Amino acid sequence: MAITPFTKQQLLPQEEKLEIARYKSELFIGIPKENSHQERRICLTPDAVNSLTYQGHRVMLESGAGESSSYSDKEYADAGAEITKDTKKVFGCPMILKVEPPTLAEIEMISPQAILLSTIQIKTRKKSYFTALAKKKITALAFEYIKDEDGSYPAVKSLSEIAGTASILIAAELMITNEFGKGLLFGNITGVPPTDVVIIGAGTVGEFAARTAIGLGANVKVFDNSITKLRRLQNNLNQRIFTSTIQPKSLLKALRRCDVAIGAMRGKERCPVIVTETMVEHMKKGAVVVDVSIDTGGCFETSEVTTHEKPTFVKSNVLHYCVPNIPSRYSKTASLSISNIITPFLLQIAEDGGIESAIRRNLGLKHGVYMYHGILTNKAIGDWFDLTNNDINLIVF
Repeated sequence: MAITPFTKQQLLPQEEKLEIARYKSELFIGIPKENSHQERRICLTPDAVNSLTYQGHRVMLESGAGESSSYSDKEYADAGAEITKDTKKVFGCPMILKVEPPTLAEIEMISPQAILLSTIQIKTRKKSYFTALAKKKITALAFEYIKDEDGSYPAVKSLSEIAGTASILIAAELMITNEFGKGLLFGNITGVPPTDVVIIGAGTVGEFAARTAIGLGANVKVFDNSITKLRRLQNNLNQRIFTSTIQPKSLLKALRRCDVAIGAMRGKERCPVIVTETMVEHMKKGAVVVDVSIDTGGCFETSEVTTHEKPTFVKSNVLHYCVPNIPSRYSKTASLSISNIITPFLLQIAEDGGIESAIRRNLGLKHGVYMYHGILTNKAIGDWFDLTNNDINLIVF
């Protein structure tokens, strides 16, 4: 009886067989213009586009998509992007990159079986959004769900850093220009008492708000119900500041004295209301509140959503700034940040031979998938909208 000789492929361990089967794929990415009046960012900078086109990938950009981030069509064209005014042509690309989730009308323009990378902003989604994606059998990844090697969420962290830093810079601007004419300089000038800042929340937003305020010479107090977060903030700042758990008496005392209050709390669903209307009524006349938590409801009872065009309102003689999506105000910085996070993932998808292979090899990228070929794979979304969902680990393994 003749014995069939084994081929080299058959004798290789499973891991090496996977390596042999690894083929690089070419990406064709479409970047449409953002239509939301609150959104000024773009997913890829011209430098990022250049790094993709240099490796043989195609990028098609809708004309004017980078203008609000101070990037011209010429800069993208010089980087190798194809510029078009035809929106349908851009949405027809096999892979779509957007900051804001696409509207239902935009989903209609997306090709079946396409790949979508964008934010999801679950609080503003409706059931119809997911059914529209499912109908087109789209594979969708959310920036805010993608994990890094250390288990953190790089997009969320980066934009939180911007929001925290920006909240203090916005407050410093409002203290000079607000209608009460406080005219306070946000700094520690010799012989002048420092500005008092209260920060509610010791997460990434709170940390970077505290870092910026301290850098400007302010006297900072941070409140949070998590001792772990407060301890981590102290360690990260590398200096001792006033920290406290949220006790109504001590918080009210701090708010009565402060010039600026920053809301930086987060909740699983709606942000908890920490500062009541009565507490706001006891604050100084002309004090400034910047509620960064407004995108999840706000942690000040007096907060109401405002826009970049009309960002403030006065309630109980306190100036409130409650614009959701603060990073969009600093569109170029935010675009650079998003681009730096997304580009390596795009290159990895190409290197691994496509999205299927990439999510098999990268658990952090797999965590970002909430729709796989039209199948909902995120349990939290399924529970929220009462939609059937499947574990992605049972589909892709």
